[in-house]
Amino acid sequence: MADYIVKSGSNSGGTLKTPSAPSSTYASGTSVSYDTLVQNAYDRYIEFALRSQVLFRSLADKKPVQQAMPGYAVTFSLYNDLAKATTPLSELVDVESAAIDDVDHVSVILREYGNAVINTRYSMETAFADIQPAIANILAYNMADSIDDVVATVLNGTTQVEAAAGNLTGLEIRKVVAKLRGANVMPRDGMLYATYMHPDVAFDLRNASGANAFEDVRKYNGEAPILQQVVGVYGGSEVVETPRCPVDISSGVAATHEYSTFVLGKQALAEATAVEPHAVLGPVVDRLQRFRPLGWHSIQGWSLYRPEAMWKITSTSSIAS
Repeated sequence: MADYIVKSGSNSGGTLKTPSAPSSTYASGTSVSYDTLVQNAYDRYIEFALRSQVLFRSLADKKPVQQAMPGYAVTFSLYNDLAKATTPLSELVDVESAAIDDVDHVSVILREYGNAVINTRYSMETAFADIQPAIANILAYNMADSIDDVVATVLNGTTQVEAAAGNLTGLEIRKVVAKLRGANVMPRDGMLYATYMHPDVAFDLRNASGANAFEDVRKYNGEAPILQQVVGVYGGSEVVETPRCPVDISSGVAATHEYSTFVLGKQALAEATAVEPHAVLGPVVDRLQRFRPLGWHSIQGWSLYRPEAMWKITSTSSIAS
């Protein structure tokens, strides 16, 4: 569509966009005398950009239960268990009292997030499609998209990292799932943990060969995931493919782009909220009531709650671009 749009003059300081002039040669290949009578037609239904599903905020399953008061940060506390008492007691000697460990603290700092646009009276009166609902839709997605990216950055900051030697093969998933089970981390769905990986990484997982590789396992347990080109359940976790997983392209070389894959159980992430994300209809304060502001706003924070409940796997991808 952009190929057919050119910039033209301005009105009241705002740049307008107009279509290029219609051709005088029609589909028949001949020119006719009523060129200005036959014009281009527009479909008044405008499609939105391609969007990925927001995922990561839903992983914040730890939230305040008895928050004492408002504050710029919310501090969670965790008890520690006593050391195991495995020494037999003496029949005639009283036991020594054990000291209860101090609690551990995890603080979540609340920060403001938001965005806003201004619609003008001119655009509302001259646009060939209803622009107000479109602005609301675009802002709503921007709100969810932006917050999900903030959460992904928090997840990506974990210090529990398993580095693949090149592309991900599946061994790394099985290894970190074993680590999660060994650390008593609660699975997210029955006995399954959750794995979030980039589609480029999922391609390498499905394409790996050898014993215990994805296709070798699946061909004896139903062909549907292979034919559908999805991962599904693998290595003790339910795999979700999403382009929202972070990719570090700072090297500038596609072959060395670092992909982050998240494998986690329950209570890996904590969230604290003072103001839920919501739409804000700004005041019209100009003298001629021409500028209509609309935006979104929230006051929230996220932090890793139980660091042992999540692992990040770093890898490259054979189809990185």
